[in-house]
Amino acid sequence: MQPRKRMLYNLAGFILMSASYFSPALALSAQPPGPVPVIFDTDIGSDVDDALALGVLHALQSRDRCRILAVTCTKDLPLSGPFIDLVNTFYGRGDIPVGVVRNGKKAKDSRYLAACVTARDDGRLRYPRTLQSGDDAPEAVGLLRRVLADQPDGSVVFVVVGFSTNIARLLDTPPDAHSELAGRQLVERKCRLLSIMAGMFSDEGRHEEHNVVMDLEAARKVFADWPTPIVASGFEIGQAIRFPAVSIRRDFNYVRHHPLREAYENYLPMPYDRPTWDLTSVLYAVQPDRGYFGLSEPGTIHIDADRITRFTPNPAGRHRYLTVTDEQIVRVREALVQLASQPPATRTASDSK
Repeated sequence: MQPRKRMLYNLAGFILMSASYFSPALALSAQPPGPVPVIFDTDIGSDVDDALALGVLHALQSRDRCRILAVTCTKDLPLSGPFIDLVNTFYGRGDIPVGVVRNGKKAKDSRYLAACVTARDDGRLRYPRTLQSGDDAPEAVGLLRRVLADQPDGSVVFVVVGFSTNIARLLDTPPDAHSELAGRQLVERKCRLLSIMAGMFSDEGRHEEHNVVMDLEAARKVFADWPTPIVASGFEIGQAIRFPAVSIRRDFNYVRHHPLREAYENYLPMPYDRPTWDLTSVLYAVQPDRGYFGLSEPGTIHIDADRITRFTPNPAGRHRYLTVTDEQIVRVREALVQLASQPPATRTASDSK
């Protein structure tokens, strides 16, 4: 083979391999240009991975990869909303709307919310915030309708990493002052993807998954009626990728007090490596084209009588779930450590130690 032809042949092969590795098929469809408009719906307080996932979202916004439209909470605790607000404020984005569930499913009290929300230094709040209580925040579903109505059609990505309460209720909302569309039609028009941490899809050790069973009927409704593609990050994905305690101790020390570090330290006795369940849904939602994960074939997800998620392959199905290889586990862990510990873009010298 002549040198020029060999060079062209090798170049063509490299392009094909690159296209395969970063295949748009892994992202369901071509990613629109510009930052991804994201709504983050979380049961923050139940586990510390929600807090780290919010930090990852802020880092991705600082990198111009996403834009956080709103954060809503499905954990019916008075301090969930204030904690979200103080994290947003820490990252210089205290203007992000925060909504909270009303009459939601009750869960165990948090091990870290109060420690971060009420902490004071010299009589002043350690972490400034606007919300003093969840009672001061708007109701989540009404906020979701308002935010969605203002967005371009087919643009919004939902990242749901808690109970399905808020988004199931959203589907059932009637037209209101924000939109003449009922909830399901509003979602269908404005949203592009639902990236959800829910269920379990591995063949071994199948069991109930917390986010599903905490509001079982809401989860069943979402998998049955949500009108856009859904990509689920199952229990086994976050379980396989642990956020390292060494990063918590080493990489968050650019300030004297860091809400994510202190949440992590208060959640369980240190040191411990925690699964990255919620972080994986955030990473896929914003960067589906980076080859961090694989995807199952299309199909449908449902929840059986034993409260276990089941996946049925179907070429016409709108549901898929994430898969991960040993090599991807390493890449995802490295990416999440870098993102979660990335300093806020607004930090100044006076904020440091």
